[in-house]
Amino acid sequence: MTLEVKRANASSDAMVSTSAMTNIVTNIMTSAAAKKIAGQLIMIRMPGTSLDAEMAQFLRDNHIRAVCLFRQNMIDAQQLSKFTADLREVMGPDALIGIDQEGGAVVRSTWVPQPPAAMSLGASDDPALCRAVGAAVARGVKSLGFNWNFAPVLDLNNNVDNPVISERSFGSDPQNAGRLAMAWMEGSLSEGVACCVKHFPGHGDTNVDSHRDLPTVDKSRAELDAMEFAPFHMAKEAAPAMMTAHIVYPALDADFPATMSKKILTGILRDEWNYQGVVITDGMDMHAIAGRYGAGKAAVIALDAGADLVMALGTRETQIETLAALTDAIQNGQIDAAGLQQRLARVTRLTQQYPCQQTGFQITYQTEAQDLQLMAEAWKRGLTPYHNPKAPAPGSKVRLVISANVVSDGVSEAGIRSEKVSAMLSDIYVVDTVEFDRANEFDWSALPDDGRFTILASTIRLRYNDKIRQEWKPDLHLVLWNPFQSLDIQSPALITYGFATPAIDAVAAWLRGDILAEGKLPVVGFDV
Repeated sequence: MTLEVKRANASSDAMVSTSAMTNIVTNIMTSAAAKKIAGQLIMIRMPGTSLDAEMAQFLRDNHIRAVCLFRQNMIDAQQLSKFTADLREVMGPDALIGIDQEGGAVVRSTWVPQPPAAMSLGASDDPALCRAVGAAVARGVKSLGFNWNFAPVLDLNNNVDNPVISERSFGSDPQNAGRLAMAWMEGSLSEGVACCVKHFPGHGDTNVDSHRDLPTVDKSRAELDAMEFAPFHMAKEAAPAMMTAHIVYPALDADFPATMSKKILTGILRDEWNYQGVVITDGMDMHAIAGRYGAGKAAVIALDAGADLVMALGTRETQIETLAALTDAIQNGQIDAAGLQQRLARVTRLTQQYPCQQTGFQITYQTEAQDLQLMAEAWKRGLTPYHNPKAPAPGSKVRLVISANVVSDGVSEAGIRSEKVSAMLSDIYVVDTVEFDRANEFDWSALPDDGRFTILASTIRLRYNDKIRQEWKPDLHLVLWNPFQSLDIQSPALITYGFATPAIDAVAAWLRGDILAEGKLPVVGFDV
């Protein structure tokens, strides 16, 4: 597939290297100059929902030009647009304002049309649809003032026990997942929003969440080349940026996780693959890194290993610690001047190729209605049947069994609340809703034996345990988040890969018989 995008692997004369930047780098023995460089090589998390004077001064004093906003920074579209406009004004024309708007459960802004999860698109297996969705996602976040989206995910979900990737992956086949992800990225870049593919070299084949501990992928280089590396290798010419994984790959570097490995980031990604885009770390506040090395020390090692930007997402204290450690390392010559100049140039090139909009605090979103329709259709096309699910006839008496609580896992947004699922079903059936607080304590045998059609709706990411696998026997399992939960319940299932409003609307349409579920599971491990 030919990508009509701005290529990351630009010629050397396209590299930005201003005389001012050269002067800064060649005079790095002064503390002020070192501090200025350090500030331009980190991305930080913002507090609150607006930019106050104190935070604005912190950005100016520390020369920070890259921030990432999360759900806690957002109230509504008007507030968010004003926030990003204020950030642009303070950080200047080279600002990078980032967001995790992958799709499915990983979306920070819910006021723009919500895209299906990557695995839903994998179930549709349509590059044209992926490209259209990627473009619509870009239009949505661009209308809110963002110019950098940390998507698409290139991890292969070839491990059914993966606790954090799951439906965020396009699938388990490297060539097909890469093909669909590249189409998604092409759509985004065509609308002027930079992508950041993640998590290099691959987070799919782990059973540990790096937010909580340090995973290991113990595969040979040949195995990594054939699987985990393959989608990233496909993207290396076109991806403006790559995010690193906090994972140890002993065959590549037994001492450091990829984020801090010179053998991986410089030896493989830069020297062997000749990747010229921006390399940014995953959040350095994650326990896999901060809990072992400390934020400041880890940031220095990551930058020295080959990263261009360090994602310092922790508290203000963590950010100050990171800035101080990087300033000292730069001033002491721990990172060579030529390397610093290359890092600054790559980041500046990204801001120039994908600039923040400068048209006021609200940008007209002219295609919102069309994009809403596109997302609704995309969610429908991803609906996947497992073990031949059948819907009860409209008007039937059904019993909904569902978790009373939905929580965020720290990466995704919180799942859909039980009353919303109950309300959707009540438009079609006569519904009796039974809630449970803890799945492993719920006694399935205590449900009345009254002939009602029983529907289990799974609305959290956590997998079910062995006891549940043996005892729970619903007539229909609505898998509204983690597709691998369908392996845990021995019943027919309808898999949505997410719980956004258009996903629930698609379930309702299937239950009414208005549409068919024609998606195909794009992962191994299912007995289809």
